[in-house]
Amino acid sequence: MNHGFVSCGCSCVPIRVADCHYNAEQIVKAVQRAAEQGVEVLCLPELCVTGYTCEDLFFQPALLRGVLDALEVILKKTADLSVLFAVGAPLLYEGKLYNCAVVAQSGKILGVVPKTHLPNYNEFYEQRHFCAAPKDTGVIELLGQGVPFGTKLLFACLEHPCLKIAVEICEDLWAPVSPGVSHALAGATILLNLSASDELIGKASYRKDLVSGQSARLLCGYLYADAGEGESTTDLVFAGHHLIAENGTMLAQSKPFANEDIAVEIDVERLAWERSKNTSFPANDSGKYTVIPFHTKDTSAPLRRTISPAPFVPQNESERFERCEAILEMQAQGLKKRLLHTKSTGAVVGISGGLDSTLALLVVTRAFSLAGLPLEKITAVTMPCFGTTSRTKNNAYRLCEALGVTLREVNIAQTVRSNFADIGHDESVLDVTYENTQARVRTLVLMNLANQTGGLVIGTGDLSELALGWATYNGDHMSMYGVNASVPKTLVRHLVDTVAKQSGGDLQAVLQDILDTPVSPELLPAKDGEISQKTEELVGPYELHDFFLYYAIRWAFEPEKILYLAKCAFKGQYEDAALLKWLKNFYRRFFAQQFKRSCLPDGPKVGTVALSPRGDWRMPSDACADLWLSQLD
Repeated sequence: MNHGFVSCGCSCVPIRVADCHYNAEQIVKAVQRAAEQGVEVLCLPELCVTGYTCEDLFFQPALLRGVLDALEVILKKTADLSVLFAVGAPLLYEGKLYNCAVVAQSGKILGVVPKTHLPNYNEFYEQRHFCAAPKDTGVIELLGQGVPFGTKLLFACLEHPCLKIAVEICEDLWAPVSPGVSHALAGATILLNLSASDELIGKASYRKDLVSGQSARLLCGYLYADAGEGESTTDLVFAGHHLIAENGTMLAQSKPFANEDIAVEIDVERLAWERSKNTSFPANDSGKYTVIPFHTKDTSAPLRRTISPAPFVPQNESERFERCEAILEMQAQGLKKRLLHTKSTGAVVGISGGLDSTLALLVVTRAFSLAGLPLEKITAVTMPCFGTTSRTKNNAYRLCEALGVTLREVNIAQTVRSNFADIGHDESVLDVTYENTQARVRTLVLMNLANQTGGLVIGTGDLSELALGWATYNGDHMSMYGVNASVPKTLVRHLVDTVAKQSGGDLQAVLQDILDTPVSPELLPAKDGEISQKTEELVGPYELHDFFLYYAIRWAFEPEKILYLAKCAFKGQYEDAALLKWLKNFYRRFFAQQFKRSCLPDGPKVGTVALSPRGDWRMPSDACADLWLSQLD
């Protein structure tokens, strides 16, 4: 395994019905291909040693002897390969015939799993040929080996405790209560399904949904290998539709009738951690299972799966639009409830001409419309001072005009200078006092205007800023309701862009210019009328910090693994040294700035990562970051 990633595959086996010798050669080739590709766990189709469509030939002793000869060939020719694979075969056990999965590795059979649910409806007649799996685990004599036989077999990797494998066969997945449920509860993180699912109109999408849903419900990786080329077409057609899913996400699938192999990595560490914190998922109960140990070789092969550089942002355009619309609605509904509950007659928003305050104002106007409140009761306040540029100020004016809200300009320079005089600060010293005094005066203005207008101060700070502590304590850090509190910076841009594309006219034009403006708090004097203080030059690129935040908080990955994933996701975009630098900076700031998050205003949770001290994230403000940083030194 590589940082918890297990390379998994499903292989196409072009068979000949009842030609066990030919099929054995094709199975060997499939295992060899998998080994060459670095696959560690391989799933092959149901009954692929004989073909699923043998019908009454399953009763022929010649065929069953051919199965044993084929298995012997397969074991002999894969003895030097470390791939753990499951192959489908009919086998006799205590005088009865079973539809089985034979799990093997390095020339040895590790266990045999019989099918539990035998379909006997429509085109299926399995109960004519096979018996359902017995309740108890026994031992089958197979090729001179005494091998565990039963459904409750758990194949456990000795090198990696998170890697545990179990098997179900085709209809087992389609049944109301599948064996996979007990497998997962026993600790299996990867389920293999050997299948022969004939193709019908609409069945491919249903099959995909079924596999995705099973992997999501059981918090597991799921390999589904489907019978394809070579099966009898007397009455049915098989498409070889292979699927690999992880916790509800389809990682890889073959195109029906393409007769192709698929391979991708499943992150079993991630699955095990998700189960550990999910209180609806009970502790492992493997007491009734036979645990079969196996070894695996560590691999450093590159990942096949795509690691998105923007984990908060869907790559698909239509999906991204749907998510942005849903988030905007959640933000607005949350604020609507707060407005109605407090009987507020207005709202006050500090508007800078930047992205965060723009999003907040868009949400406020949406909430007011939902609540049936007049938009002119929204007071947008621009508060120019030493670092304000004409571009951001003009955009603030244009935005408020386009939205139809009330705009007030309060120049805070005199108040800031008065405070400098009160505390004896030299205005020429451009230090943290110089910056934060402006931020706190702005918040003072907003709070007093809220009292004056009977409104609420709406916070504009986003999730990324809260993670890094990029907010002035009791300045922009504070509000009466923070609508952006769980929206990461990389998603803020897309939310504003979504509104822009739906707007047209003056609103679209000003939103587009705001999107093109560098991110800045504008607390330092401008240079030649341009923004001099660019946030990402100081704390690092937000696309990196959002990536680090997602994997550090949502999945609790260790720093070494996050760095590895970042190298995969941002290859060719950032040097390794830059990734390491900003990841260290992320951890230092995240730990040091917890005290700001411990007293956050209320705000709606909209995604899986949130830092509210009342909900998702409780952390001591004086916790030490050394353990995390030491991994990166």
